[in-house]
Amino acid sequence: MSASDSSAVRRHMERLAAEGVDVVRVTYPDLIGTERARDVLLDELPSACEHGLAFCRAVYHTTPRGGTVPVPGGLDAGLPDVRVLPDLRTLTALPWEPGVAGCLGDVTDPATGLPAPESPRDLLRAVSARCAQHGLRPVIGPELEYFLCEAAPGGAGGWRRYSDTDGAVYTAGLRGDPDNHLLRTLRGLRDLDLGVSSGNHEFDGGQFEINLTHSDALAAADRAFRFKAAVKELARKEGRLATFMAKPFNEAGGSGFHLHLSCVDEAGGNAFADPAAPHGLSATARHAVAGVLAHAPALAALANPTVNSYKRFGPDTLAPWLVDWGLDNRSAMVRVPPERGAGTRIESRLGDASANPYLLVAGTVAAALLGVLSGAEPPAPLEGYGYDAGRSAVLPATLPAALDALEADTELTEVLGKDFTTAYLAYKRDEVARFHRHVTDWEFSEYAEHL
Repeated sequence: MSASDSSAVRRHMERLAAEGVDVVRVTYPDLIGTERARDVLLDELPSACEHGLAFCRAVYHTTPRGGTVPVPGGLDAGLPDVRVLPDLRTLTALPWEPGVAGCLGDVTDPATGLPAPESPRDLLRAVSARCAQHGLRPVIGPELEYFLCEAAPGGAGGWRRYSDTDGAVYTAGLRGDPDNHLLRTLRGLRDLDLGVSSGNHEFDGGQFEINLTHSDALAAADRAFRFKAAVKELARKEGRLATFMAKPFNEAGGSGFHLHLSCVDEAGGNAFADPAAPHGLSATARHAVAGVLAHAPALAALANPTVNSYKRFGPDTLAPWLVDWGLDNRSAMVRVPPERGAGTRIESRLGDASANPYLLVAGTVAAALLGVLSGAEPPAPLEGYGYDAGRSAVLPATLPAALDALEADTELTEVLGKDFTTAYLAYKRDEVARFHRHVTDWEFSEYAEHL
């Protein structure tokens, strides 16, 4: 750490101490977007910034239940370290935890000093850099849905939906939110400076959507990652569970993670806008749509990353299961909202809420870039209500099929990188194998008495 860096750290420490902060929580995303972290006493921050915080690299290969998947570079290499360096540009006080500030961390390989191969944040950096080489700067606006749950001892999974009010879609206030969870959460997220703009009760009881403002791709993914972690933490403070699982309940719909994507060109304008072109969409925008459509089967492995994800799909779910696009058409996988000019953008509706924000953004941007570079044109836009498999190709119906599509899409995996793709495929195929070995409640109910 240079003298100037040391001086900057000291200035941060003085500011934090004046605000009553004595602990800095350094966080970073693992492969599935779960927050990994360490609390650092404020007096030890200079050492953390100079030497980094050591974590076992196999944290990237750790399952939600604590198992370790044999991904190359982990178990086979003797469980080596990665080093996490606090990114002090992202420091902010945690409104719900007095005396604690949080910041993101950058993960490197101590042997090379390079980003760790599995680091989602650095994958997005690399994809954004590839876009910059072609004069484009992606801009992303994330939209996320989640279910709030209350403890239900003896119930399925031990949790039930916080409210089962029917018909409260697009409402606010006590009708669908009798304890004002949304208001408290919006204010907490505002104070965390995540660029949250608004929120409402969604379609199903206990389901909420909160929108974030648009920004550069990395900043948007950073905010979405911190948003998910903060919503879950705020729910824990209430003794509740907030889940971004794609479809947590049989009797309810799923939760989406939609991305609004545009690009800034070298002149500083919206590269997707062209008032003289058909539909007001520039050639760049049309090529980007074509790229997302062309790589959608592989992209599903990142956008719909769990076994559960594919239970969200189906006719009349408003979750896309066909590869299509439309003008202000919510039954299409890619929707073009009605705004034009500076607001021209495309909305990918493929992702579900369980997606790792960095991987979803990186994959979507990479697919759009490949379309721009190829000059591909999309088919005619969908008209009317979709979900007609006779008109459009069908997306993978299972996680194994999506993983196979990702492995086969060599154009996309070249942009994402061999090391990342190898690790991700190994990790996710282990998840599939574990699921197939597990006896579910459905199987027992279906077969036990009758066979």
